[in-house]
Parts: sequence; C-alpha cells; structure tokens
Amino acid sequence: MSHSERKAMVNCDHGVLSIAKQCKALRISRSSFYYQPKAASEETLAIMNRMDELFMLYPFFGSRQMTTVLQREDISIGRHRVRRLMRLMGLQAIYRKPRTSDPHPQHKIYPYLLRKLPITEANHVWCADITYVPMQKGFLYLVAVMDWATRHVLSWRLSNTMDADFCVEALKEAIDRYGPPKIFNTDQGSQFISQAFTGVLQDADIRISMDGRGRYLDNIFIERLWRSLKYEAIYLTEMSDGFKARRVIMDWIDFYNTIRPHSSLDGATPHEAYWQSRKQFYDMGLIPCHKTQEMAA
Repeated sequence: MSHSERKAMVNCDHGVLSIAKQCKALRISRSSFYYQPKAASEETLAIMNRMDELFMLYPFFGSRQMTTVLQREDISIGRHRVRRLMRLMGLQAIYRKPRTSDPHPQHKIYPYLLRKLPITEANHVWCADITYVPMQKGFLYLVAVMDWATRHVLSWRLSNTMDADFCVEALKEAIDRYGPPKIFNTDQGSQFISQAFTGVLQDADIRISMDGRGRYLDNIFIERLWRSLKYEAIYLTEMSDGFKARRVIMDWIDFYNTIRPHSSLDGATPHEAYWQSRKQFYDMGLIPCHKTQEMAA
C-alpha cells in the first residue's frame, strides 16, 4: 500500500485512537500527515520550465551541464538547487551511472529483457514512463502506457504527486481495455519498482523488464512521445489549470493515436497498426475473442 493510501486511512474523528497512534500503526510519520506542500514560486516554476525545455533538447544533460547552461542564460542558480529540481521533476541524464548501492529488498530490480528481442506484434511488449508537465501556476506529472510495436498509447493519467497510485491506475485501465501483454518495460523509477505496480503485473502473469539506470534509450519510443507531445501541444498552450491540461493532452493523444501517420508503421496510425495486428492474431486463433469488440472502432 502506498504512502498516500495509508495517509488517507487516518481518521481525524476517530473516537478511540489518536492521530499519533494511527500514524504509528500505519507506519507513517505524524509530521508527514500534517505536512501541506508549499506551492513553488513563480521564479522556481520559470526555472523548472526552462530546465524541462533544455532536457527535451539535451537528454544527456546532468546537473553540472544544466547548471552551466542556466548560468550562461543569466539565471542565478547553483548545482545543488539544480540537482534538487531535477530530482523533483524526474529528470535523469541518459548515461549509465556506477552502481554504488543496492535497492531496498522489497523493491526488486528486474533485468532488461528487450535486448535483441524482435518485437513485431501488438501486446507483445508494453512500456510506461512519467514526464513533467509545466503549468501556469505549478506543475503536474503525466504517465502513459504504450504498446511498443505499434506506438499506440493505451492509457494515461495526470497527477500532482509522484506517488505510484496514478501509475497503477493507468496500468489497470490498459490491461482491462486491451488484455495483458507478455512483457512490460519501464525504467527503475520508484513508482515502477513499487510493490503496488509490480504486484499488478505479477497477478496478470506479465514478465517485468526494466531499463538500466539512466538509460533512457532503452525506452526510446515513449521518450519520443514526450518530445512530440511537448513541442506540438504543451509548450504551445497556456496551461491554466489541471482541467485545461487534461483536455489538451487528451486531444493530442487522440490525434497521435488516430490521425497522425507514422513512417515506421508504413504510413498507418498507431490505432490502425495496433488493431490490424490484433485482428491478424485473432484470425489465427492466438488471442481471445472477448477482446475484439473494439477492433471495429
């Protein structure tokens, strides 16, 4: 159970247990229960938005290079602050870092299964990733689940926190709508190595694959999705609130799935390529018929 789920279980009007005792029983600190995050200042949001733009252009930038470029643009900022903001935004340079510590035993890191693996059919491999979405007065996080072979975006969710909950919701929706894939690939982000997320995959008998830490090229197709989404929609729109962001993202993903042709798919859209592949394997008797009602859509 995630921290936010346990926090929501605390009952301020409980007649027997105090808040302190409930927090102890749920293994959360009392200070974290009372904590109300402060909104970032306009100056900080402007810096974060510029960092996001730079990272889309130069995904190999670490905190040192990012600091240097920002300072050359007359932005007064130190490397420690840049490192903290990059961590908050979920930005990580693509180079492989040395292994300096072992993960928590409850958070198993799985091997990368896609190396030299031919992936030519829908529902063979899915992938997921999270990106930072700049807003007029704040920011959100966006997760998407994508079919690797056809680039079809299967589900997505927006959240104002980096807890695993919104990733789990997107994963469950994709499995419910499209059936489980054989392999699911992610990076080693805390949301994806959490028991809440990997438990859903294990319950559905889905093999788990994870990129090498810092290796964004292992999940290259969804990284390209973020780049297109930001340059074609997010950066061109004044995101006044979460409702506006949701509409903009929903409209663009619908355009991406159903209208925009892909040269790598022989000019087909991701939606067409996905359902053509599913129909082919249905005709061969290799997928269950109860998942074919959407093929005519």
